[in-house]
Amino acid sequence: MSTSIYLTIDFGSTYTKLTAIDLDKGEIVATSRAMTTVKTDVLVGFNEAFEELKKDLDKKLKNYKIVKKVACSSAAGGLKIIAIGLVPELTTEAAKKAALSSGARVIKTYAFNLTDKDIKEISNLPYDMLLLTGGTNGGNREYILNNAKILAKNNIEKPIVVAGNEEVSEQIIEIFKNNNIECYKSENVMPVVNKINVLPVKEVIREVFMRNIVKAKGMENVQKIVGDIIMPTPTAVMKAAEIFSKDDNNTIVIDIGGATTDVHSIGKGLPKTNDIQLKGMEEPYSKRTVEGDLGMRYSALALYEAASLNKIREYLGSKDSKINIRENFKFRQENPDFVAETEDDIVFDEMMAMLCAEIAMNRHVGTLESIFSPMGTLFVQNGKDLTDVKYVIGTGGIINNSRNPRKILVLTLFNEDNPLLLKPKYPKFLVDKTYIMSAMGLLANDYPDIAYQIMKEYLVEI
Repeated sequence: MSTSIYLTIDFGSTYTKLTAIDLDKGEIVATSRAMTTVKTDVLVGFNEAFEELKKDLDKKLKNYKIVKKVACSSAAGGLKIIAIGLVPELTTEAAKKAALSSGARVIKTYAFNLTDKDIKEISNLPYDMLLLTGGTNGGNREYILNNAKILAKNNIEKPIVVAGNEEVSEQIIEIFKNNNIECYKSENVMPVVNKINVLPVKEVIREVFMRNIVKAKGMENVQKIVGDIIMPTPTAVMKAAEIFSKDDNNTIVIDIGGATTDVHSIGKGLPKTNDIQLKGMEEPYSKRTVEGDLGMRYSALALYEAASLNKIREYLGSKDSKINIRENFKFRQENPDFVAETEDDIVFDEMMAMLCAEIAMNRHVGTLESIFSPMGTLFVQNGKDLTDVKYVIGTGGIINNSRNPRKILVLTLFNEDNPLLLKPKYPKFLVDKTYIMSAMGLLANDYPDIAYQIMKEYLVEI
């Protein structure tokens, strides 16, 4: 009897990773990876990884058949979106949250009326898609209509997703179609004030990504061989986190990379007691933040600027006195392929990862604010309360290869010195040693139960 193999492919920014899953036994049979050859032809890297995987499968299985191939991609910088809204704190922020939750990088946001300067800037930005929002349903229609006319007049060549005041969305779609601009309609990202509506926009963005972005990255030949690239890689990781969080096992995934640190959190994060009031816009149940200034290589100098020198020295420990700190950050940024091998370099990299984990989590979680009133001290919560999260999953090369990943992940925890930051208090730490998160997100589209069981088995508790 032939073994049914489900093959997942992740075209990453550095590596193309393949994972072969035995659907009958619900286990990973083989994995392989090769450098992503996005500058030439991504199939070169894929073929190299596939040949290695095939050799491994041939050794392990007498008779097998690859029944399905699915892929995700963050090659060539992933999916980059510009978000346009009305008020920065409301619809612009809602658009940004929706774009991030869809696995995109938001490279710029705009509010109110677009200016000539804005349009000139947009024309020079390396984006893949525009997300146009503005106005609650039945609310302001002037700004989104005006922005649509400005975009149409300037012959925008990238697809536009319209997700604003639904009373004028048809009119806006008509404006774009009359100007031969590719456009897609979604539900409003903020139908009422402070109420965010992420899921419909997320799905529309994913569909546009499948239809357009793959071609724009020169990957049209990939589909003939590996099947559809069905989502951006961060969406696959988010999907895996959602599956792992079933049965109220609220989860955080922290992914420290060369250019960014991504944090995904699954859970409502609402105030725990009646005496805490929720302030501002509600957060998505599945929330993602991307910190473009927190990375191990490409954004190393930005990390240096974001961190305090005292923290850097504290995390370096006894190595501090022997190391030129700024020069080491600069060297890593100028040499993104650098691999730490000496003891000093390994300690320095782990210090950087500790900074990334701490600062990224501080920015991701909600905060409490104390307000003094005639009735006494009141507390207001902004963002998500993640103190009761059950799992923190670490992924990315620096965590997976660390001699002591706990030293990095412990920086994501609640700290009595800063009790107003609502960070996890007593989670279990898991490490994605075999880089399976994106693969399990892809698998979960068809076989969520198998994906869940594999994650339970392969994620390593520390």
